[in-house]
Amino acid sequence: MNILVVDDESVIRSGIERTIRNQFPEHGVFLAGSPEGAVDLLKTETIDLVLTDVLMPGMTGLELMEISRKSHAHVKWVVISAYSEFAYAREAVRLGAKDYLLKPIGKDSLIQLIAKLGEEIAEENTRNQETHLLKSNLRLLREAVFARWASGLDLGGIDLKPFIENHPSFHLVMVRMESERDMKLEHFIVENVLTELIESEGSGFVASIDAKSLLGLVTLREEGSPHRIVDQLRSHLKRYLKAPFQVQHTDRLSDFRQVPAEMQRMRKAAATQVYDHYASGGDQAIEVALQYIAGHYAADLSLEKVASIVYLNPIYFSQLFKQKTGNGFKDYITQLRLERAMELLRESELKIADISERVGYPDMRHFSQIFRKKSGLTPSEYRQNANGAIPVEQE
Repeated sequence: MNILVVDDESVIRSGIERTIRNQFPEHGVFLAGSPEGAVDLLKTETIDLVLTDVLMPGMTGLELMEISRKSHAHVKWVVISAYSEFAYAREAVRLGAKDYLLKPIGKDSLIQLIAKLGEEIAEENTRNQETHLLKSNLRLLREAVFARWASGLDLGGIDLKPFIENHPSFHLVMVRMESERDMKLEHFIVENVLTELIESEGSGFVASIDAKSLLGLVTLREEGSPHRIVDQLRSHLKRYLKAPFQVQHTDRLSDFRQVPAEMQRMRKAAATQVYDHYASGGDQAIEVALQYIAGHYAADLSLEKVASIVYLNPIYFSQLFKQKTGNGFKDYITQLRLERAMELLRESELKIADISERVGYPDMRHFSQIFRKKSGLTPSEYRQNANGAIPVEQE
């Protein structure tokens, strides 16, 4: 039996590992300090039992369990919680956890639990191992072939008929994410959420296209549009994902030869489609960006540079910035600089060349052109008007 221990406290991980290795040397023990680490191990190792902490940075143990149930249905789950978190433990049991352990974890209770579940898993493994391996290999083969076909690549003579005969008509649902960081956890979340929704509404499967894109095929149980799946998908992803994402779908298709062209169409459309985002993360990113701009408006500020400060893709950052402020990035910077320039023109005796440089325009001629375009006056005229003087005619 292979056991995965997921806890962000190294002391607890080490204690559980030591007890299991001493009492059950025949069992394999894997450790993860975060949900991301758990996802990697669930994908690469054959895990039979997961002992997971309830509250961890990024994702709770219950959320990890909930999104993993479909793709790892054979795995048994046990949650670890403090007494104050007991409500989480009860919820975990409702979701299908076999048991729970309260902190501090008693050595005897841990040994009894591992022994009991070890016997249960051994019996199930004997019955299910071959069947599970066959199904898993067929699923991976189907998804790899579909992803290759959707991307317009040659299949090397593989016959598509066995993969498509159960889908005389279908819809495609594509999810694309954007972030500069590793997306393994988000990829895992999308795959599991979309798979569960497809199975609730009909039949189909999900294939990984690349590190940031997944494509689902769904044949609906009741003929219609996939809007119900798409709406639920967006709702779930806004809850679970900590990254911007897009969801696109096709109309009903009846010819598998249309898949590569539809995939290409959705990829092109992705370049102009607005990204959904997790609300708190999007708000916080723009708040940080505005604070940075306010303190550095005199410097050379590019969209790419400010987007990198808040770890967002520049395209998504531009869209989100306009949603939150009502102004495009460049217009916002220009307006902020001119407001500061007007303040200096009214309240200081600095030369216009100095003011120009202080607000981010090293070239005074360029500054004067922008100032006049926005205000209708040159900087000199504005200063004279502000001081009650009669403006001098400009050539």
